[in-house]
Amino acid sequence: MAEAGNFRTYHEPFVGGGALFFELHRQGALRDGAVLSDRNPHLIEVWQAVRSDVDGLVERLAEHREYHDEAYYYRVRAEIPETPTGRAARVIYLNKTCFNGLYRENSRGRFNVPVGRYTDPPILDEDNLRACSVALADVELRCQGFEEAAAGVGRHDFVYFDPPYVPVSKTSVFTSYQKGGFDEADQRRLAQVYLDLTRKNTRAMLSNSWAELVLECYGAFTIHELSASRNLNSRTDRRGAVSEALIDNFQQLPSARKIAV
Repeated sequence: MAEAGNFRTYHEPFVGGGALFFELHRQGALRDGAVLSDRNPHLIEVWQAVRSDVDGLVERLAEHREYHDEAYYYRVRAEIPETPTGRAARVIYLNKTCFNGLYRENSRGRFNVPVGRYTDPPILDEDNLRACSVALADVELRCQGFEEAAAGVGRHDFVYFDPPYVPVSKTSVFTSYQKGGFDEADQRRLAQVYLDLTRKNTRAMLSNSWAELVLECYGAFTIHELSASRNLNSRTDRRGAVSEALIDNFQQLPSARKIAV
């Protein structure tokens, strides 16, 4: 849908699963490297383990796969391993076996999602983990907030923001992916960072829900309306396609070689 011209370093401050990073890597577009970051230390620890200890990670996930059942899930959820790789394997295991793959923390910073109902959850995908490890070999990983991440962005870099989405209803608040959440004030601070990067001649793209706050904050930029499927609703009749916003500032910047993203 959107396209970015030539850029130097790629930055993704809310890295999550890194889908765009891996697509750009597949295209060979990351000529000057990438910086992936998030303020959630548990998530960054997973990325570090995939990059630097994929053998150990595969071994631990194989153990989780062997012993998995409901009682085992809640045991793992309650315990924090001592090693970084053990903690990373725990996060992946919980993500693959919890309800709807939802990551959520309570006010004490503890993962609190109940077990999901799966026949054969994909706890270990060894080929994918090893491919991801290769892609991450020269990537810089940082545990930091989006403002600190933006401060390290160069003039001709490319930044993709995928923050916790603005809720579209009173019952769709799934922003507590980490202790502290991500509220309207945070969304407005992010919009100011996006504007500052544009003034700096930095290519930027951002995903969010199709919500009044988002349209207000990014009205000066190109906003594409996309349709995406969502399954995070306790009522199956309310699941399905929803509108999302994909914002870019490419029209405000010099164009160059096109890279579809």
